[in-house]
Parts: sequence; structure tokens; C-alpha cells
Amino acid sequence: MSADPDRKPQSRRGGVGRYVVALAPLAVFAIIAGAAGKMLYDQDVHGKNVTEIPSALLGTKAPSLSLPPLEGSDLPALTDAAIQGRLTLVNVFASWCVPCRDEHPILKELAKDPRLTIVGINYKDRNDNALRFLGELGNPYSAIGVDPNGKAAIDWGVYGIPESYLVGPDGTILYKKVGPFDPISLKEGLMPAIEKALASS
Repeated sequence: MSADPDRKPQSRRGGVGRYVVALAPLAVFAIIAGAAGKMLYDQDVHGKNVTEIPSALLGTKAPSLSLPPLEGSDLPALTDAAIQGRLTLVNVFASWCVPCRDEHPILKELAKDPRLTIVGINYKDRNDNALRFLGELGNPYSAIGVDPNGKAAIDWGVYGIPESYLVGPDGTILYKKVGPFDPISLKEGLMPAIEKALASS
């Protein structure tokens, strides 16, 4: 009885297929590990902040602002007029946001800088809770607009709060920070962006 000439090649092809399936998870893991390694290398060697998310809005005009005031705060509404012609930090915050609480002392210190105006977008918050938050921690804002349904945050491309945007006097977005400010991001990110904006104005 003659042997089937196709039998051995089929077996070999089946074996190769099994190897490919077995090695696929290892290949995926290697890709992920490589990307993570590059991020750590960039952070450690080049000092790159891997938590900063680039924004398509950088270098473009800021979205229009027309938000109602936070009632009871005695602050004006957040409109285009509130930031026009000023170097402004637009900070998106909420009382329920723990990192917002962490960065608030830094915002209070920044508010003492006469070169900078700080305004707030109160994101998906309750009015009484926002007032309590500001009453407890202090108010660094010259204007606050409420964004109860998050529409303004969508317009600004907010990923998560806190989030801050440095807007030039001409309305151009110059810098974006995702997450809370800390001494390092203040020194290496925001302050150089402020100095650069002031030098070019």
C-alpha cells in the first residue's frame, strides 16, 4: 500500500500553526514590554513626563466660553471676556475630585502671581459641594463657570480632571496639563510655558 505523499507536509503545516498560536501571546507581551520600557527610558534619561497627554488644541484658539456663574460664590460667570487679553490658566475641577484637592494649594500660590489669571470650570458638580470645597480650601479663581453636563469639557478635549490649559492673551492654547500640578510639573512644565508666553508678548 503506497503512502499518501501529502500526509507529512500537512502534519508539518499543522505543527507550524500550533507554534504560531502558542507564540502570539509572547509577541504581544514583548510589544507591550517594549513600549513600557521606552516610556521609562524617556522618563529617566530624557526627563520626559510620560503622564502628559498631547492635545490637538495646542497652538489653536481656545473654545468659546459662555458658562453660568457658580451661584453663591460672588464670582463672575466664565465667558470669553473673563480671559480676553490676559495670560490665563483655565482649570477644570470638581469637589468630588481627590486630585483636585491635592493640587489646590498650588493653584492658590499661582493666584498670587499678578502676571497670571486663574479661572475655573466646575465640572459635573453640585453647587453646594463646590461652594463647600472652595470655602474649605480657599478660592484661587477670578471667575468660575459651571459645566453640569460636561459639554464645555468636551469642547476643551478634557480627558479627566483636574486638567489645566494655559491660554495666551490672544486666546491661543499654549500648554496643557492632564492631572494635578505638583512641584515638578510646575517647575518643568507650567512655569517655563508662562515665561515663554510673557517673553513673546
